[in-house]
Amino acid sequence: MSGSLPSLTTDLTAVPLPRRPLDPAAFGDDPVRRWYENELGWPTVPASTAESPLRLRLGLRFDVLDVPAEAGRAALRHLAGPSPVAMRNDRMGFLVAAGSTEELPGLLDWLEWGTLALDLRAIGTGGVMQAPRPPAPAVSGLGEVPSGRPSGPGEDESLALPGRPEPGALQGAAVWLRPPEPGCEVEASLPTLSALGGDGGAPDLVRVVNTVATHCHRLRLRRTRQ
Repeated sequence: MSGSLPSLTTDLTAVPLPRRPLDPAAFGDDPVRRWYENELGWPTVPASTAESPLRLRLGLRFDVLDVPAEAGRAALRHLAGPSPVAMRNDRMGFLVAAGSTEELPGLLDWLEWGTLALDLRAIGTGGVMQAPRPPAPAVSGLGEVPSGRPSGPGEDESLALPGRPEPGALQGAAVWLRPPEPGCEVEASLPTLSALGGDGGAPDLVRVVNTVATHCHRLRLRRTRQ
């Protein structure tokens, strides 16, 4: 690595948005939306039809780093305990500090990954993500989400991701690999650029991105050889 770390362009220490008052009538019969809005204080985009999924607004409380699951698995060790991670099909979504989307290009350049085409992107202000199913005990009536099974000899390790549904289960639906904790301000647990050289509280976004980029590059080389 060379040069100086890109400067923050966003105030990541801003006071979190206030939670909405409890008003069950405001959410109709949608317990999932009520859980996100009331228990977590996360802004949502209501589903337009009964078949369409609830979505979470990005850029307010957090951004999302979207990466291949195989690459993301290696970065899990850099996260704090309550740092949420979502999963949808073969993609993993790391919740990262709001403003990280603007910092990602400069950070990749600083890490000397900027000239390579990597299968990762950050989504922030103006973007949305599919709201994963809340943990079964949090919202009654949803049923259990199948958990990942240990992989046997010769099996793909990606099937052994903790919290990963069995193949074919909830196809296309987002699930929590590491669910958020109600009552905890999510910002304090998210990877952030300002954590570099800090007191070890929030995870370091530099280490997360560098690990993910390294494994994305390995995946790219493997596919090229194949």
